[in-house]
Amino acid sequence: MMPDLGKYAFAVIGSYAATALLLVALVALSFWQRARVKRALDEVEARQGKNDG
Repeated sequence: MMPDLGKYAFAVIGSYAATALLLVALVALSFWQRARVKRALDEVEARQGKNDG
């Protein structure tokens, strides 16, 4: 099922592994930033709610 990569096997497999690692890191960073921004927005909304009434 896997093609014979010959002398380029390490480079090709390494490239796939690096790409997968970078994609996982980007997704994790996105989730972390989303949580951080959501907390900040909740804090701002809570302060506005207390001031309004």
